[in-house]
Parts: sequence; structure tokens; C-alpha cells
Amino acid sequence: MLWPVIISGFTLGAAGSLHCVGMCGPLSLALPTYHLSKPKKFLSLFLYQFGRIITYSVLGLIFGLAGRRIYVSGYQQGFSIILGSIVLMFAAMYFIQKHSVHLSFLNRFYLFIQKTISKLLRSGTRPSNFLIMGIANGLLPCGMVYIAIAGALALTKVNDSVLFMAMFGAGTLPAMMAVAYASQMINIEVRQLFRKAVPVFITIMGVILILRGLNLGIPFISPQIPSSPGQAVVCPI
Repeated sequence: MLWPVIISGFTLGAAGSLHCVGMCGPLSLALPTYHLSKPKKFLSLFLYQFGRIITYSVLGLIFGLAGRRIYVSGYQQGFSIILGSIVLMFAAMYFIQKHSVHLSFLNRFYLFIQKTISKLLRSGTRPSNFLIMGIANGLLPCGMVYIAIAGALALTKVNDSVLFMAMFGAGTLPAMMAVAYASQMINIEVRQLFRKAVPVFITIMGVILILRGLNLGIPFISPQIPSSPGQAVVCPI
């Protein structure tokens, strides 16, 4: 199941990067790289984006462990259908209210992360600063990250969840690197156009999660997955 995980994670990240350009693009443009040489600027920007991928991978590990627990308990299919239904509800909210999912109970934590990033922005241009800022940026509120986490939860293996989240981050990398070099091309109208595409991809993700839970035997979309690992067989001596 390696390639489906890689392709689906990267595709979701590439689609989500449209949202990233609109929401996180200004933060990327604020990075203090204008005094750096071209090689150092590239390295700094890459480390910043790589820091996000590290955070997403760790989130994949955490929620992959939770998803594995659900799978072992035998609730994987029903949980995937419920999760897909919740994602579709979020998509409907996005269509109706025109804003992404925001978990308000995490506001204090998000404020702490924002202050940490602001302090790092003022503390110099060491490569380690950019890496830490990227790690912190991966913890900021983002509807597409929540959707990716839902996908990681629906997988049955922890390493698949980690890989899925890592590839999600990798999928956002090209657009986020490009916005730092072509900021003049990403105007407000383009960002708004990108945001309009977000609920479409959220809807697709919700439908895929529901189909996965239905266990229809469709390759990549709804593969046949046993509801639990099964019992060990004791052979008589």
C-alpha cells in the first residue's frame, strides 16, 4: 500500500498548497532572507519548509498510533465513515460560511506559537532559526492540515500515517518555495481564487474517507481491508 499512500498524501498536499499560498504565503514573504546570498536564501527557505514537513510527520506518528488503536479494536470501517461525514460537514461549512475550520479551544496554544515565530523572526538569520520557525509554523491552525490528519487517522499502519503526512508536507513544498521567489505574481485576486478551490478538495477527501469505510474493494479508493488484524492460530503439537 506504499504507492497509494505516497500519491494520495502528495496530491492532497499539492491541492492544499493553493490554500497555503493564500493563508501562509504572507508569513513566508516576511522571512528575513532579502540580505542573504542566493544559495543561503534557498537553504534558509528550504529549511523553513522542511521544518513544516517534520511537524506534519510527527503529527502523522501521533495520530497514526491513534488510528492503529482504532483498527485493532475493530472499528476502522465505521470510524472512517464517521470521519468522512465530519469532513463533508466541514466542507459544507466552508461553502456556506466562506471560512476554513478553526479549533477555537486551541487559541491559547496558537498564540504561543505565533509569539515564538515573531521572536525568531527578530533574532537573526541562522539556518537553525528557519528550521525552528518551520517546525512552529506546522503547528499553526490550518484546515487542510486537519483534513490530512483525518486521512492519517483512517490508515491502518502507523508508518503509513507518518508517510502520508510527510508526503502531504512535500506536496505543499513546490508552491511555498515558489511564492517566496515570485511574490509579485501572487496578488490578492490569485489568493482568493486559490481559497475558492479548497472546499472542493475537502469534499473529495470526505468522499474518499466514506468510500474507504464502505470497503468496496476498489483499488486505491476503497481497498478491501479487514476490520481487525485477526486472532492468532495455535497449532496443536
